[in-house]
Amino acid sequence: QVQLVESGGGSVQAGGSLRLSCALPGNTFGWNWMAWFRGEERIHVAGMSLGGEVTEYSDSVKGRFTISRDSGKTTLYLQMNKLRPEDTDLYYCALGSVGGTDPRFFNIWGQGTQVTVSS
Repeated sequence: QVQLVESGGGSVQAGGSLRLSCALPGNTFGWNWMAWFRGEERIHVAGMSLGGEVTEYSDSVKGRFTISRDSGKTTLYLQMNKLRPEDTDLYYCALGSVGGTDPRFFNIWGQGTQVTVSS
């Protein structure tokens, strides 16, 4: 079973920044969408098409977070700026065959990385 591996979480003060990383599998054939979710309810944070042509963000993170992938297509990132205490959560990366914000459409997940923002 392919599993993703997140890293980069930590504790920061409000207004600070973190960059989350997600190691992608070598073979992404059949997967068309990458995304970041948060919490037990797997709330959508940001998503990107596999080719990088399309990105989408939840309203709460627009203008503060940026999803991207490295040129070698091995790592997915989530740059988190202007962090707020309400951003505190466990963040997961995921791969899916279709886009959207519903976690049920994503089949491969990581274990999550904790982000804690203090006021």
